[in-house]
Amino acid sequence: MVLEHRAALASNTIEIEHLKLVIAKLRRLQFGRSSEKLTREIDQLELRLEELQTAQAQAQEEATEVRSTPATEKPVRRPLPEHLPREQVVHQPACACLDCGGALRRIGEDVSEVLEMVPQHFKVVRHVRPKLSCAACQRIVQVAAPSRPIARGLAGSGLLAHVLVSKYADHLPLYRQAQIYARQGVELDRSTLADWVGDCSRLLSPLVEALGRHVMATGKLHADDTPVPVLEPGRGKTRTGRLWTYVRDDRPSGSTDPPAVLFRYSPDRKGEHPKLHLKGFTGVLQADAYSGFNDLYPGGRILEAGCWAHVRRKFYDIHEGNKSPIAAEALRRIGQLYDVEEQIRGQGPPERARVRAERVAPLLDELKAWLEAQLARVSKKSELAAAIRYALSRWTAMTRYRDDGRLEIDNNAAERALRAVALGRKNYLFAGSDAGGEHAAALYSLIGTAKLNSIDPEAYLREVLTRIAEHPINRIDELLPWSLSVDEAAENRLAA
Repeated sequence: MVLEHRAALASNTIEIEHLKLVIAKLRRLQFGRSSEKLTREIDQLELRLEELQTAQAQAQEEATEVRSTPATEKPVRRPLPEHLPREQVVHQPACACLDCGGALRRIGEDVSEVLEMVPQHFKVVRHVRPKLSCAACQRIVQVAAPSRPIARGLAGSGLLAHVLVSKYADHLPLYRQAQIYARQGVELDRSTLADWVGDCSRLLSPLVEALGRHVMATGKLHADDTPVPVLEPGRGKTRTGRLWTYVRDDRPSGSTDPPAVLFRYSPDRKGEHPKLHLKGFTGVLQADAYSGFNDLYPGGRILEAGCWAHVRRKFYDIHEGNKSPIAAEALRRIGQLYDVEEQIRGQGPPERARVRAERVAPLLDELKAWLEAQLARVSKKSELAAAIRYALSRWTAMTRYRDDGRLEIDNNAAERALRAVALGRKNYLFAGSDAGGEHAAALYSLIGTAKLNSIDPEAYLREVLTRIAEHPINRIDELLPWSLSVDEAAENRLAA
């Protein structure tokens, strides 16, 4: 019996480790390829991994009953977070000894902690406004009714924030939210929830525009886009819209400016859209090789910076497919560039530019000469030749980061911003309309920016929705995530 349990555990452990490696590999490819087939494959592997880990936990529990010595050491358990509230339950024994009846005295205690979940619950807040009359002049006095996020709406700011974050951060479609609320005894039609999302998007639009001004008021941006299926009314079919992302994040170069991400929606992928989005921007745009960005660069107002992650990914795919030694050498040489970046991350632009001039410039010169030599050797129609040409044809853009300490080696900041969209797209299947795409862009912008600034997006939106209806429009910047102290506001409300 012991041998059978050990064999089952060993087999599960091997398969679990294999699945983790496969899933990690597929996830590295997922957001670059935007493949629905690849997403389904990852989902299937994740499900298999979950089942194996569940089975392994059960097998380990059963094995402890039949073996005398443990096969492996138990993992170190992390302590439970200190910030969580503690509820103490004292398990008091009898007052007298069960053997002789004598009095018991305390000699110590054993304490253990269990992490518990308190389900969220609805409540109704009744706003009572007494009417008072002056005995002398009969004047009636009454406090004005508090404003609501949605005029005459039944939803409070906390509920609205929860609906928005559940949809756009936790990727929970509205019809599933309606089902969850119904189980708690609250019937909320999906159409009602959709109305709330639209109303909140309209209410928050001045804040999104203020966020956009902050994003564009920088000298370097990351940009990318991803497809979004959009339902065509009356036809039962979908067409492809786009969500564009523009990321301002200079923390890797030592800046203390708050990071932010701006999403914009368009019904297609024409180059006129980024041209419109970036009409107020001047500086360096770090993006992929999409031809729609090409119209931005003539004239010098916007300079192009390339992405070495795209180049590396092309060689990685080739190496994984046929173990090409040329692809392996390309990966090694590109890895040297990344090693330098690891060492200077967080330092200021002057220091980054100095180190790159000293260490990166020679590596890039050697890499270019090596790529040109390999291109003359390989078949012109091969995938390897295509990967080499991709790098060489954009060499000026690929090496711009060498001379500008503000720039990054790749465009991963924009790709990370799009991951939430990719997960949401899998759950939503499609946007209901162009208006739905615009709503998504607005909420992704605010939620993504809150996350970049390490702020709980639900707490942030709750506070914003509480204030924004009566907030002066000329002071809208005060409601941006880094300007609004969510924790302090919550404490003030509790104290009141």
